[in-house]
Amino acid sequence: MKRYLTIAVIISILAGLGSCKKALTEKMHSAITPNNFYQTEQDAEAAVNGVFGPMQFQPYYQRGVYLVNELSGDVFQPNNANSDRVELYTGRYTPPNSTINAWWTYSYLLIKNANDVIAYVPGIDMNVSRRNNLVGNAYFLRGLAYYDLASVFGAVPLMIDGKNPILFPSRSSADSVFDQSIKDLQYAEANCLHMDELPSSEVGRATSEAASGLLARVYLKKASMGGGAADYQHALDECNKLITYSAGHSSVLSLSPSYADIFNVDTKNGPESMFAVQFGDPPNNVNITNLMFDPESLGGFASFLPTTSFLNIYDVDDDRKAANLGTVDGGVTYISKYRDPGVSPGALGRNNWIVLRYADVLMMQSEAKNALNASDATKFDGINAIRTRAGLGAKLYSFANTATADDFINVLADERLREFCLEGMRRNDLIRLKKFQQVKAAEGYAIDDNHLVMPIPQVDRDVNTNLSQNKGY
Repeated sequence: MKRYLTIAVIISILAGLGSCKKALTEKMHSAITPNNFYQTEQDAEAAVNGVFGPMQFQPYYQRGVYLVNELSGDVFQPNNANSDRVELYTGRYTPPNSTINAWWTYSYLLIKNANDVIAYVPGIDMNVSRRNNLVGNAYFLRGLAYYDLASVFGAVPLMIDGKNPILFPSRSSADSVFDQSIKDLQYAEANCLHMDELPSSEVGRATSEAASGLLARVYLKKASMGGGAADYQHALDECNKLITYSAGHSSVLSLSPSYADIFNVDTKNGPESMFAVQFGDPPNNVNITNLMFDPESLGGFASFLPTTSFLNIYDVDDDRKAANLGTVDGGVTYISKYRDPGVSPGALGRNNWIVLRYADVLMMQSEAKNALNASDATKFDGINAIRTRAGLGAKLYSFANTATADDFINVLADERLREFCLEGMRRNDLIRLKKFQQVKAAEGYAIDDNHLVMPIPQVDRDVNTNLSQNKGY
């Protein structure tokens, strides 16, 4: 199969071939190629599973997602840290940073696998609806990956042709990458199964509703970059669509009565979870996240500690504090959101990584309404539903305590921190809401405009001279 995973890998392989020509004289009797692999529905299933597979890797959605998108924010700080993590926390990113490079590499690995499915699965003779759902899953994941890449790096290469991949691509504008993400997610929205149609054997696959939720996220990002009212309206439309769907299908899409239950491994994949990377029982598909935050007394690595501002963000009556900051050892508070008491101390956990949940739909609806019409009192509905679930029903927001559009953005940023801490969204939230530089300055780190995006990895630029670097690096 054609491969363009990383150009560095390809070139290293080619270099190796030159030193062992004589050993490569055996006649090849068979080989798997796109033309002879994509024959049956089982082949299509296997190919789609191959798109999902990299998401479980540690450098990607098992650990990289919060190193890149949360450590660079204001939720937690490195403890016993290596230089890569210190760079991410302080905002002093450098092109050789291996964590940033891994996020780039695995994003393009997923895109490459998705491109293969999109290119070849439509040619398989099988049930059309089933085929479209499988291809829709590939589009969904490619749309997610391009959103991730453009959010972190800005302009990146667009690779969308699985049959004729470009070996040395140049970068496309961030706007065009987000536009591609929207196209991909629109295809997924139209072709993936609805949540109420998804069989239990396919839990973890993308659905039409998951695509709608990610579309809202991409539209909000585009709106913050200058898209304005049109993109805010698109985001609102997607949120409203999901809220209407929830009203008629609450058993599969609704707000969980308990915040803690969302992250309890025994109650995962509940109706609030719209799309999650699946992890399971040891020794297979386990997740290192619990160990990264658990104290050493519980068998963890204590790699990260909550920031002072995060420790102080919760109201005394907020139920979320115990779920997120309930582990205290020797007088030190640790993040407990991903604790798994069902495994032995020092063992990797069974926690899913939730990419999208229904609470975010309600928050995004509030954000879009505020942007479109700051005098609309219903903009408080979504954010207040979240606060009510947290035990703060007597302390809701209204025009009496949140008078202006800017006031609303301030409380929204804080509420998203309380609700979505350590879910891979904080850096993007702060940049979208124009709060990132202010928040990092309060921590003592000056972030210039150039560092609102991260550097293009040096290892890729070394082998691809068509890749330009972001300003300031």
